[in-house]
Amino acid sequence: MAEVLLFHHILGKTKGIEAFAEQLRSAGHTVHVPDLFDGRTFSSLEDGLEFVNEIGSEELIERGVRVASELSRDVIYAGFSLGVMPAQKLAQTREGAKGAIFFHACLPTSAFESPWQPDLPVQIHAMNEDPFFVEDGDIDAARELVALANHAELFQYEGKEHLFTDNSLPSYDADAMKLVMKRVLKFLANW
Repeated sequence: MAEVLLFHHILGKTKGIEAFAEQLRSAGHTVHVPDLFDGRTFSSLEDGLEFVNEIGSEELIERGVRVASELSRDVIYAGFSLGVMPAQKLAQTREGAKGAIFFHACLPTSAFESPWQPDLPVQIHAMNEDPFFVEDGDIDAARELVALANHAELFQYEGKEHLFTDNSLPSYDADAMKLVMKRVLKFLANW
């Protein structure tokens, strides 16, 4: 079974993030879900972004790196939207990474000091009309990553919702989430 370090999105460690992690645990995986916001959650993307701007995105990434330093190196790094930042940094720069799963976001591989290792497997999940994913360049970064990696999959789901995997939010899409979970569990079954 796999060990996963899962980073929450810009609204914080919501009940939906915990529910997602619990589904992975129910399948036998070890899942760590650190709270990068020190217990704070937000009801809007704007409020979450204001908080992130206060602490700084570099500090957010470093909080993720500090959490990872307490775990073994052979983990799978996963993140939801904002949580992709620490997940992708760790997948690209921390020796021993087993894989990566990115939900709702992807950064250019040039954003970090080490290149993507071609044999590091990755999955990327997003809706095909999500304006944050499509219009902010994440789709281009995802396509670049898929071209670089030997074992990469970009899954796009019908719709325009951003955080469609979080069952505690109005943007949740149960049908898409079933397919996401099926694909994620298949990916994790390799460990």
